[in-house]
Amino acid sequence: MARTAAWPAAGDALLVVDVQKDFLPGGALAVARAGEVVAPLNAAIRAFERAGRPVYASRDWHPANHCSFKARGGPWPPHCVAGTRGAEFADGLALPRSAGIVSKADTPDVDAYSAFGGNDLAAQLRRQGVRRVVIGGLTTDYCVVNSVLDARAAGFEVVVLADAIRAVNVQPEDGARALEAMRKAGARLEPA
Repeated sequence: MARTAAWPAAGDALLVVDVQKDFLPGGALAVARAGEVVAPLNAAIRAFERAGRPVYASRDWHPANHCSFKARGGPWPPHCVAGTRGAEFADGLALPRSAGIVSKADTPDVDAYSAFGGNDLAAQLRRQGVRRVVIGGLTTDYCVVNSVLDARAAGFEVVVLADAIRAVNVQPEDGARALEAMRKAGARLEPA
């Protein structure tokens, strides 16, 4: 797979989705091979920094009694509880100090898989003249696909860093279905 368009360019922003300790090996909701996204994301971060283009990072920032947790009838074990070690960004992820941090699903009764859910991320991007969002992170079949679909619905072009995403695959083909949904929505999948 080769890049079809040069990035970063004027009008681009990078969005790193939920690369948090609880999704990495040993975490409360570990995703297979999740740690492999860090190196290609760091390469993208460096490229965006050199080009002077904005970098954003989303994070689950759940209260201890979040509605997505099994104790409240949700599908997941407790994970990414605000202020805990599991909610921290992955060790080695080289987010710049200037990165915009977007917290999501941070109230007990509202879930948000998308980095655009319940916040003003789209407006922040527009204020910076962003037209295209380059996205990578965790997980392909939940937070990445929902972020991509919301970015497309908000009118942004989207490039998905295909080697910087990993799927939960609750059902065996969930990741593949998410990739197809992103393609159908008009996102391009390219290497980091």
